[in-house]
Amino acid sequence: MTHALPVATPRQTWSWLAGQLAARRLEVALTVAAGLGAAGASVVPVTALGMLVDLVRDGAHSAALVPIGVLVAVIALLGGAAAGATTTMVSRLGERILASLREETVGVALRLPAHTLDRAGRGDLLARVGADVAAVGTAAAEVMPTVISALFLAVLSVTAMFGLDWRLGLAGLAAMPLYLLALRWYLPRSAPIYAAERAAVGARSQLLMESMQGVRTVHAYRLESRHLDAIEGASARARDLSVGVFALFTRFVGRINRAELLGLATILVAGFWYVRAGFGVTVGETAAAAVLFHRLFNPVSMILFTFDEIQAAGAGLARLVGVGTLAVAPTGTRIPAAADLTLRDVTFGYDERVPVLRGISLRVAPGERVALVGSTGAGKTTVASIAAGILRPRTGTATVGGVPVDQIEPGVVAIVSQETHVFAGPLIEDLRLAGPEASTESAEAALERVGALDWARCLPLGLATVVGEGGHPLTAAQAQQLALARLVLLDPAIAILDEATAEAGSAGARELEESALAATKGRTTLLVAHRLTQAAGADRIIVLEHGIVLEEGTHDVLVAAGGRYATLWSAWQSRC
Repeated sequence: MTHALPVATPRQTWSWLAGQLAARRLEVALTVAAGLGAAGASVVPVTALGMLVDLVRDGAHSAALVPIGVLVAVIALLGGAAAGATTTMVSRLGERILASLREETVGVALRLPAHTLDRAGRGDLLARVGADVAAVGTAAAEVMPTVISALFLAVLSVTAMFGLDWRLGLAGLAAMPLYLLALRWYLPRSAPIYAAERAAVGARSQLLMESMQGVRTVHAYRLESRHLDAIEGASARARDLSVGVFALFTRFVGRINRAELLGLATILVAGFWYVRAGFGVTVGETAAAAVLFHRLFNPVSMILFTFDEIQAAGAGLARLVGVGTLAVAPTGTRIPAAADLTLRDVTFGYDERVPVLRGISLRVAPGERVALVGSTGAGKTTVASIAAGILRPRTGTATVGGVPVDQIEPGVVAIVSQETHVFAGPLIEDLRLAGPEASTESAEAALERVGALDWARCLPLGLATVVGEGGHPLTAAQAQQLALARLVLLDPAIAILDEATAEAGSAGARELEESALAATKGRTTLLVAHRLTQAAGADRIIVLEHGIVLEEGTHDVLVAAGGRYATLWSAWQSRC
């Protein structure tokens, strides 16, 4: 069962957005100034139209029209420049804020405990940094410039109506209650549906990812139909939510159209009556007010017709900000180079009802090499993950030099597992993930220490050869040596090897064991031993069974004791 990552509340989302805008005050001020300038330039020709109507009605000379025409032409040029600047500045501001959010989200995700991410499902996280970022990005680059320009135009149009005559302005506001009622009807109904739609997209992504990652298992157990049915159900839910919100939006537009009809009719009727009764309102002012109100139709329509994208972006933004609300333990405490690794009375369970570790206590002294052995399911990998700070114990403590492992500075503890990833790019850049400033000589020295320099130099372009996806393929043993070379470059105080030689196969196992020994020489090391020949060379061996420490001692002592380790060693010798 997955537990979805949190979604930020509206208050948290607005607080985050306000903080981002506050950090860019000057850029926001310039953007607002450009937007107001563009909107003002759009209003001037309409008021000029009202002046023309009154001049023509009063029989003015044609020469009186020239200054107004020149003014309109100049304002049109300035308005076009301001409108272009507004679009550019809004898009740039939005993209920068989105980039900050994307970096923050990925940064938090990379520091999350592995079990948190596993429980939530990687599909949910990928949907957030994929589909949700795309929705917010579309809004930032395409929708928000239009919406902001429309808002400025609407505000200045209403202001201009009051400037013509306050009574005409009040007449135009007659439509406001209907607008507000329409929004009050629509927003509470649509927001939950948009949020549910984004969640449904995340659930669909999770199902797709699980099916692709486990495709061999799906084929082996003939589960294709079950997985396809689950994906089809998730897709149908997302589709039904989209259709439902569109139907709701259509009804919303009908309410807005009725508000527009009422507002325009009120201005025309009131203006006619004011002019007819001689209340100081001219025909030109009435015409200008009617045109200004009619021009509101376009910006309001822009806002409405992009409202679904705004809502989708808002829901996506809340999901992205929600990742940032997860608590990530602070790191940074400095640890002395010679530090011990201690687990004290540690209990843990992936399921609260099934304990995996029960009161585990162990200590790896500075410079000591300790091997964990035991049958499958004994809890070896769980112990290694807790020691590395990937998992957090339910009770008990895991410390390095007396400091909890989740509070030490990065690079103090490093873990190499059998699931080694080769990143796409030049081999030397793959190595530099562990030491960004490492020189070519340092990278070659790290490779030589783990016995990988010869094959690395034999690659088509040497250390500049592109490896990983789409590049030169590496064998499982070469990928493990690459990971061990990264360990050498990182030079951590504590090294944890979680079956780091398990994927080598019998042919290269001995060579890889030597690589692991060289990489961890003189280093405090906790080793999960897949091959008992590794355990035999350790300073001390700890035997786990069913989540408890069963035996502890050197290889010779445990063999002589005739206990569980002796049984495992005998079976290993027979196998060899």
